[in-house]
Amino acid sequence: MNVLLPAATSILAILFSLALFDQWRDRRRGYQLIWAIGMLFFGIASGCEALAASSGWNEALYRTWYLTGAVWTAGWLGLGTAFLLGRTRFGYTFAACIFLAGLFTFLTQAKYQYPGSGVAPILYLIAAIVLAIAIGVETYFQNERWPYVAALAVVGATLLSVVLMATVRLPAPGYALDPTTQIPVADLFPGTLRLLTPFLNITGAFALILGAIFSTYVFMPKKRVLAYSLDPNQPGDYFLFNLLIAPVAILVNFVASLPGAARALATGRIHSRAPATALIALGAFIPSITDSLNRFGSTEFFEFGKFLGVVLLFAGFLVSIEVFSELRIPFTRIRIGGPRSERVERPSD
Repeated sequence: MNVLLPAATSILAILFSLALFDQWRDRRRGYQLIWAIGMLFFGIASGCEALAASSGWNEALYRTWYLTGAVWTAGWLGLGTAFLLGRTRFGYTFAACIFLAGLFTFLTQAKYQYPGSGVAPILYLIAAIVLAIAIGVETYFQNERWPYVAALAVVGATLLSVVLMATVRLPAPGYALDPTTQIPVADLFPGTLRLLTPFLNITGAFALILGAIFSTYVFMPKKRVLAYSLDPNQPGDYFLFNLLIAPVAILVNFVASLPGAARALATGRIHSRAPATALIALGAFIPSITDSLNRFGSTEFFEFGKFLGVVLLFAGFLVSIEVFSELRIPFTRIRIGGPRSERVERPSD
């Protein structure tokens, strides 16, 4: 395993986490603190890989890597997106993400039959259904509390993983590696713990990617080809129809709006959140692709994908005027630059 790439990824992720935490201290936005925690987990997991590449794996590194990287990172980053978009109807999307995560977790056990799973697959699916319904209902009634229901899922799964990890005993040497890729695998853990990986990863990764795309769509100049409405005051059958067609309508309108958004970007008249969230979406998407390739034995881009992912995420953070409106050295009042102003092109209908 290469030492330099995971070390660079770890350092950049931890610096990113510190910058986010510093912004949270200054502005007290919940999503900044949650993203800071998620990026800290990312940095710790990559640091474990760097240490293992340098001096070999041991049980402590293996346990820490699995919890921070395989279980927690994506879930917490996705939760940050939920709090960022808590005042929007993105709750419907998050509800769909958590339902799909529960369903995929159940199907994963049906396919791979992880030992020691017991009734966990059914319980995880039931929990996902209940949480998805709760988030959907809160979103329908335009309550801004739905991110707290999402937090119940992520924090609850995180605490459960800590308890399960503390109670599991690993046979010598205390870790397991893929014989071909030499990447650590979860074979030594019971199914109750292994199934939390798809539960949190699917929820978090989908929420992070789709949330970034949603934000890009909201802040870009729009050309509405297909109309839809999620107004809860409309008749029930109309609402359900619009809810079903909304993903298609947003996708079509997003594609139709790209030329206008490109012109606005070239002339500096686009809201900074649009390119920032586009970078975040790309930064979340690339590691998911390289991680999937790794699972099929293609390891060439595994570490590079994670490094590129954190670079793009950090770039999106720096571009966004809302997140980093005043450049300064973190944890100081030393300004690198003054507040930036927006030149926004009025969206087209």
